[in-house]
Amino acid sequence: MAEEKKKELKALVRLALPLAAAQAGMTLMGLVDVAVLGRLGAEELGASGLGNALFFAIAIVGVGIVMGVDPLVSQALGARDEVEARRVLWQGVWLSIVVGLFLMIPMILSPLILRPMGIDASLVAPAALYTKIRALSLVPFLMFVAIRAYLQAHGITRPMIVAMVIGNVFNLLADLLFVFGGGGLPEWTGPLRSVPAYGVAGAALATVLGSVLQLAILAMAVRAIPAPAEASDLRRIDRRLFGSAFRVGVPVGLQMGAEVGVFALAGLFAGKFGAAPLAAHQIALSLASFTFTCALGIGSAASVRVGRKVGALDTPGARSAGLVAFGAGGAFMAMSALLFWLFPGQLASLMTNQPVVLAAAVPLLAVAAVFQISDGIQGVGAGVLRGAGDTRFAFYANVVGHWFVGLPVALFLAFRLGYGVVGLWWGLCVGLTAVAALLYVRFLRISSREIRPLVRPFPMH
Repeated sequence: MAEEKKKELKALVRLALPLAAAQAGMTLMGLVDVAVLGRLGAEELGASGLGNALFFAIAIVGVGIVMGVDPLVSQALGARDEVEARRVLWQGVWLSIVVGLFLMIPMILSPLILRPMGIDASLVAPAALYTKIRALSLVPFLMFVAIRAYLQAHGITRPMIVAMVIGNVFNLLADLLFVFGGGGLPEWTGPLRSVPAYGVAGAALATVLGSVLQLAILAMAVRAIPAPAEASDLRRIDRRLFGSAFRVGVPVGLQMGAEVGVFALAGLFAGKFGAAPLAAHQIALSLASFTFTCALGIGSAASVRVGRKVGALDTPGARSAGLVAFGAGGAFMAMSALLFWLFPGQLASLMTNQPVVLAAAVPLLAVAAVFQISDGIQGVGAGVLRGAGDTRFAFYANVVGHWFVGLPVALFLAFRLGYGVVGLWWGLCVGLTAVAALLYVRFLRISSREIRPLVRPFPMH
């Protein structure tokens, strides 16, 4: 048994490392935006933080819906049905287009809620502009998620690393150009010297272009995988699979929306305390989100490992894969917790040189250190349950944990007891811990009995 778990851990880590790197690369784009805008001032940083929060609060719902293809692909490949897996990929592409275009409407309108919530007027206009420009990246962002699911289920991870590296190098250079303008560039750069300084809008534009570039790299990687010869209609919409992906993905989207939504709402409440606390919230959230990408990478790998075992009708193997993933996620996040606890000032100084923002960010990073392990376990738990085809419970757990437990605690500590943004973060910590406990117990329960594939028992070729 110990030898089997050791083999499973090796397989998990081999898949999780590049997936975590790819996930980190997607988050790193936003992190670079924060670091660059943090050199302009607290207002610019706060405005981009609000815009980023609005973008992801809506985009994450689309990401979750598109991730409905994850278990369908991995279970099909577990049953050695390459035709079905390729067909699922195209349903994911169509789903990305439909969902992305639909969600662009509320995304563009979302800044309208800022003034009624009491956000400083100087932050509203640049935050709205940032959000509207970032909305252009939604469809390619979702298509990237769909294609990534297909590649990771095949164990093909190198294109994700390539996309991460190239996309982020491009994003950094484009950020510096579009945010500060090209006036300071050497003469040999030619027309780039005439690019004006766009500020917050420039950071959004750089990220949009970087997202399109990353999508193009993954699309080329899929074209290198030979399509099954026995099927010629793989690209058309298949109502059965499209509907299955949508039904599986909607609870995932709602679950991720419930989680990101409460953090976005915390950001809006942080804005009530002023530009500096809001900027500090954005810095702490960006750093915590970056370490969380490793938990997401482990969760994505666990979704593949568990899904393949379920597709092969091997429930004991699925349980073992899930438990190994929980352990790996908790262990990694314990190390990141230590980093946050010991070096909060140094980490915050990577993101801004504004003394008032640094002073406000340090206590938030101490709170982030406390919830790292809970955050990791709940991130892995969602992936493990997704691989098993159980996506509804994660939504219920997030609603209960974040909105009925964490949010009331956050508001009580922040406004009634006067702890401000630090109080908001302690409430988030309580919510994450509740979600982590619920997901872990749920997996123990469902894996104690047979787990059936989502659509049908795939034919074993």
